[in-house]
Amino acid sequence: MASPRLLRGRVSHIGTLYSITTVTAGRRPLFRADGNARIVIDAMRRSDRNKLTCTLAWAVMPDHLHWLIQLRRGTLADCLRELKSHSAKHINQLNQARGSVWQAGYHDHAVRHHESLHALTAYILHNPVRAGLCTHPSGYPYVWCRWPDHANPP
Repeated sequence: MASPRLLRGRVSHIGTLYSITTVTAGRRPLFRADGNARIVIDAMRRSDRNKLTCTLAWAVMPDHLHWLIQLRRGTLADCLRELKSHSAKHINQLNQARGSVWQAGYHDHAVRHHESLHALTAYILHNPVRAGLCTHPSGYPYVWCRWPDHANPP
């Protein structure tokens, strides 16, 4: 559960774009394993299918997730709770494990009208490049963007 101080002033608005970052418990690199990463990807797609979100871009890094969404229904907290719960359950089943997969809480940023969606998307897609996991986003299997040409920075 997030600290009450972090929740103060946090509001969710349907239709707003949010950039979200959330990390694994203890920053363990759980998503280096293909099966674990694919479960997180499936959880994001499930959120879209359930019409909670409309995903614009994501990068599943070894120990964290960057997710750019438009909130379509409910609250941001409900959306993240659903994503984390669903993915944790299936990751633990796959690995015959127990315990926390995700760190409590998350960082969110409401995208303002004046911000460049292109620059924000390029930042997310180039996260694996900056981490030294590949030389171009196309070389990393766990990134996706609604606009394929956004992989090239401005």
